[in-house]
Amino acid sequence: MPAFTLYGARGSTNTDRVRLTLAEGGFTDYELVLLSLQKGEQKSEENMKRHPWGKVPVITFPEGFTLYESRAICKYLAKKYSFPLLPPDTDVEAAALFDQAESAELLYFADPAGKIAFEKFAKKFMGLPADEAVVAGALKSVEAFFDVAERLLQQKDYMAGKDFSLADIYYIPLIQRLFACGYGNVVLSRKAVSAWWDRCINRPAIQKLVAADKEAMVAAMRK
Repeated sequence: MPAFTLYGARGSTNTDRVRLTLAEGGFTDYELVLLSLQKGEQKSEENMKRHPWGKVPVITFPEGFTLYESRAICKYLAKKYSFPLLPPDTDVEAAALFDQAESAELLYFADPAGKIAFEKFAKKFMGLPADEAVVAGALKSVEAFFDVAERLLQQKDYMAGKDFSLADIYYIPLIQRLFACGYGNVVLSRKAVSAWWDRCINRPAIQKLVAADKEAMVAAMRK
């Protein structure tokens, strides 16, 4: 029996955030159950029992423990299985800097980047036109965020300091989506941000997962 079950969906950046964390931790003893967002399976009665807002991802353990919200899941798994993705609790300053970086990603990046991803990526699969006014406003916010990040990353290698951490993993799925939507230049046009991105995306575990996902996508398109 696997250690736990991860309920997620293909194309879900929140699900990918958890999968990237597990990949970096080298953890494979879990079952991945994919729900179809297009069919609305995340709103099924069964999934609503796991996630009261009817979303993914969710993890459930055989003994009954259930947890939703991707960042909470990532942090829990990193602590439970001792992934080297969090500062030690004994280093109060490093832990505070991690919390600061975690908050910055959620408050200043994830919201506008998520709006672009929804308008330019998700709506395409829904057969709906993008709201270009929403995209334009969100893009300005993303540009402003990376202007600040450019200055900060000139002084450190990663978002929370000198070491790669969950604070960096949190960005990866939505930045990948920005590239897929044609907005990769917001990263590549900024030297320090681009160098940080290269350090993150070229990590062996992440490269392996990205390659596997590409193969799975090609295989699905052939069906």
